[in-house]
Amino acid sequence: VLKGQDGELPVAIPRDRDSSFEPELVKKGQTRIDGMDDKIIGLYAAGLTVRDIQAHLLDLYGLRVSPDLISRVTDAVLDEVREWQSRALDRMYPIVLFDALRVKIRDADSRTVKNKAVYVALGVTRDGQREVLGLWIAENEGAKFWLSVMNELKNRGLQDILIAVVDGLKGFPEAITAAFPEAMVQTCIVHLVRHSLNFCSWKDRKIVAADLRRIYSAPSAEMAEAELDAFEEKWAGKYASIAPAWRRAWAEVIPFFGFDPAIRKII
Repeated sequence: VLKGQDGELPVAIPRDRDSSFEPELVKKGQTRIDGMDDKIIGLYAAGLTVRDIQAHLLDLYGLRVSPDLISRVTDAVLDEVREWQSRALDRMYPIVLFDALRVKIRDADSRTVKNKAVYVALGVTRDGQREVLGLWIAENEGAKFWLSVMNELKNRGLQDILIAVVDGLKGFPEAITAAFPEAMVQTCIVHLVRHSLNFCSWKDRKIVAADLRRIYSAPSAEMAEAELDAFEEKWAGKYASIAPAWRRAWAEVIPFFGFDPAIRKII
């Protein structure tokens, strides 16, 4: 019986005396056809347990699949994952963006689906192409964790980062400069704007966002600081926390003012 996305299909394979017959469409011993493994892996990646996948395939496709088969299919991906995780990197990336994504992951210990942070390093190559350098899951982010990430990148062949864009995570700039002393650390303006708008009422958000845009779109760092002063003068009475947040991060806000608008947009 051959299992596929359209259900189970009985197959009668011709036999010969000296076993010289080799089927082309369905190989000897093959029990699944294209599309079946992809469905199992897709369901597993969505956070379903092996038993859930078994019930899902039976309900939708009428397929009776053993838990052992599902485990073999999902385990086959692990070698590719490990190869991707340890692949060699370019020796230099002009820009590397570090960020965190919240995704649903099935916890190996509790067997339940939880929201976890997956940390991403996204490199921009000299040709302008974007490449995911790595993905990491950590219970506690901090200087020690980020230093281990940087050392892993170095061990995979990365020798230099020109501009590292971060979102203000604790211990991040120090970990980057410890591994790549010449790297310029730039705080992510999008994260900073989002953080600022969290202090605002809904009706003021568009106005505050427009005023913040005057800061980060200024022609130079000096003019940006003047715009920040003007912003603080206008909004300090209502939203006193916004301007100080920008001032605390100012050393990491201003590096990208040294580049032209096209490069600023990428950063």
